[in-house]
Amino acid sequence: MKKKVALLGDSIRLIGYGQIVPQMLGENYEVFQTEDNCRFAKYTLRMLFDYAEDLKNCDVIHWNNGLWDCTELFDDGVFTPEDEYVENMLRIAKKLKEITPNVIFATTTPTKNTYKYTHNDKISRYNEIIVPKLKEMGIVINDLNSLLIGKEDEMICDDEIHLSQKGAEICAEAVCKAIKQF
Repeated sequence: MKKKVALLGDSIRLIGYGQIVPQMLGENYEVFQTEDNCRFAKYTLRMLFDYAEDLKNCDVIHWNNGLWDCTELFDDGVFTPEDEYVENMLRIAKKLKEITPNVIFATTTPTKNTYKYTHNDKISRYNEIIVPKLKEMGIVINDLNSLLIGKEDEMICDDEIHLSQKGAEICAEAVCKAIKQF
């Protein structure tokens, strides 16, 4: 019997590792992933209502949010303040845990140091504030950030934020490894 897996997340999933994972997992897995970019945490939380039928009976859910949340577009602060990010992420985690006990959170990936809207110190901060709280809930952490940090020139493409082909492949391998532990 095939295991049902869901991949939720922003464009790091959508145009990155999510394009590779289904083939890597192979025929023993049925993979659902949204055709939509799950954007920031509050958007993902809202869309869980729309995805409810697709997520039903999932054996494993792998999810990421963070890049949009810690982005500073207008020089007036991050898109999602830390306390709101944590609140939304914990609400997402709770809803996902109601579907399956096997929930994996992928840490937010770095950007190139020249990317002007999100800096790696802010990304690290958002990872640091959410990871311990998710661990307390029994969520497995897939630390994609640590796989890529310090290697941004080869792992992040020319747009300075999305995964390069090599970055997508490395992340896809880590995602598959995390999923296969269940």
